[in-house]
Amino acid sequence: MFFPLPEPADGFDTVLVANRGEIARRVIRTLRRLGMRSVAVYSDADADAPHVREADEAVRIGPGAAAQSYLDIGAVVAAAVTSGAQAVHPGYGFLSENVAFARACAEAGIVFIGPGERALEIMGDKIRAKEHVASHGVPTVPGFSAAGMTDAEISASAERAGFPLLVKPSAGGGGKGMQVVRSAAELPEALATARRVASAAFGDDTLLLERLIERPRHIEVQVLADAHGTVVHLGERECTLQRRHQKVIEEAPSPAIDARTRERLGAAACAAAASVDYRGAGTVEFLVAASRPDEFFFIEMNTRLQVEHPVTELVTGFDLVEQQLRIAAGEPLRFSQDDVRLVGHAIEARVYAEAPERGFLPATGEVLVWRGAPGVRTDSAVETGSAVTADYDPMIAKVIAHGSDRVEALARLDEALADTVVLGIDTNIGFLRALVAEDGVQTGDMDTGLIDRMPPYTSGEASAAALDVAAISADLMAATPPAAERRASPLWRAGTGWRSGEAPVARTVAVETADGDVLPVPAPPAGHALDGAIDALDADGWVWVHVDGATHRLRPLGRRAAMQRRLAARERSAAASDPALRAPMPGAVVAVHVADGATVATGDRIVTIEAMKMEHPVLAPHGGVVRVDVAAGEQVRRDQVLAHVSPVDAPAAASDSSHDSTADAHEAPAPTA
Repeated sequence: MFFPLPEPADGFDTVLVANRGEIARRVIRTLRRLGMRSVAVYSDADADAPHVREADEAVRIGPGAAAQSYLDIGAVVAAAVTSGAQAVHPGYGFLSENVAFARACAEAGIVFIGPGERALEIMGDKIRAKEHVASHGVPTVPGFSAAGMTDAEISASAERAGFPLLVKPSAGGGGKGMQVVRSAAELPEALATARRVASAAFGDDTLLLERLIERPRHIEVQVLADAHGTVVHLGERECTLQRRHQKVIEEAPSPAIDARTRERLGAAACAAAASVDYRGAGTVEFLVAASRPDEFFFIEMNTRLQVEHPVTELVTGFDLVEQQLRIAAGEPLRFSQDDVRLVGHAIEARVYAEAPERGFLPATGEVLVWRGAPGVRTDSAVETGSAVTADYDPMIAKVIAHGSDRVEALARLDEALADTVVLGIDTNIGFLRALVAEDGVQTGDMDTGLIDRMPPYTSGEASAAALDVAAISADLMAATPPAAERRASPLWRAGTGWRSGEAPVARTVAVETADGDVLPVPAPPAGHALDGAIDALDADGWVWVHVDGATHRLRPLGRRAAMQRRLAARERSAAASDPALRAPMPGAVVAVHVADGATVATGDRIVTIEAMKMEHPVLAPHGGVVRVDVAAGEQVRRDQVLAHVSPVDAPAAASDSSHDSTADAHEAPAPTA
């Protein structure tokens, strides 16, 4: 770390952190280092969350739903007033860029640790922001605002602009609602989806259409501006590795930007910030053509701290939260542009609770074991025993590695990911390691479509070491067998391989994998232990094993259960396509795309489910007549039947919406969720 020596900021000594998860914990760390008092807020879903325990005081602000807690301006401001906080740090997301929240803080006599209302208003609207910075000499992507236009007028303007186009909400950020449109035929559905997501996420369905720059790199510049007219930049970050417009891996500096281009980018970013009298930490985002890295276009300005800010901290040595606090307290920046030096290279990977092998569907559950990697910075939202729910974003941690150069930083990141242990819920750690190993990532030859071009991710077969751990667990579980097995002869339960009139044979244990395969595993000798393995047993009898840098979910089976699994697998392989469409995850039905009794074709959208700020369409697995079993607005469980698609020459299937099946859901990843 290169953080300067702590010197308590003046002006206030108690700060309410209006956020949750890893960013709340990260802000609390700096507050503690500066000797300042921290106040956390929490919803009912977060009552036992780490950030609640780590703060000096915590205030409940509502139920689990974000709209009734973390997005409730009145509740957050009231918590600040009652706790005696003189300032509020909004983190990122939630209310961090909400001008009404900043205004409410000011009216209550509370310092909002962020920019002024003018910057929030102008930069919070992509259309207005683009027009504004263009008038100050900042290059922008060609496009047009759809504000006040009918769909017919939008279609006509799109034809004049030319395809492909990118449709995106004017309000908000994070890639939410963005739709790629390559032809006029795709435009109506893209507009409907973008509006629906924008309205739900930001309360504003105004859209902006821009020329789609093929094979772009996403480059952003960190700026700091004080109330005394000084604006500096801290270099750029490469945020090109994205999936569905959501950043996955970020680094600083960018391998594509030379010193001259860095100077030009920094100047453009500072000009954009100065044009709105910016105050605090902010990020100006640009698109850079992969074939022309010296040519860049303004996308937007995020008027807050970014998720990826740690990579800038590690290469510059500045604590950005500390700088936010000092600026909000009225202090001038204590350094100039000439004092900024980039030392080494830093790379950050976002760890999500999701299943990459199932189309990156969000995962929920209890974290049975959490262990961060040694030797690197890990900003985590969870600990052992934490609950991951569907109420919030699925990001649970960030792993950040620093090295003397990019090669060393990449190697350290991969090693750290291998040493990060999360048992009890699915994560994307295996996918992150596969991504880091990609040739384009290793060489720095990247664009925002790199992840989309990768083959579908598979977690790979369980290693012999992981299977051994599951087999050992079978012996431990046999010490307390189910009631039905307790009635059997102790000789048969012993599992020694004894046979009447024969020599003992090698004993095996049946182990079920997460894919449903049942494997015979030689039973390890009594007392056998495996060095380096970390395992935990969940409530459903699955053994989660972390060994050799990978995590596997396995379940030892008794003979009867093993036979049932094998028979079920045979039936599945011989059966025709299942007419029942099941929910790929718990969530809310936000749209039903067909009428009951309609005839659909393979791949048609039937319903769309929203969970963890993402939309997931459920598609028809084959052609036929549809019967819809759910309605828009309904909350559904994972694997709940949503609809049936019966072939036209077959009778409609009987409803089994209450059946708790583990059959694969018929789903496909939303291209722009």
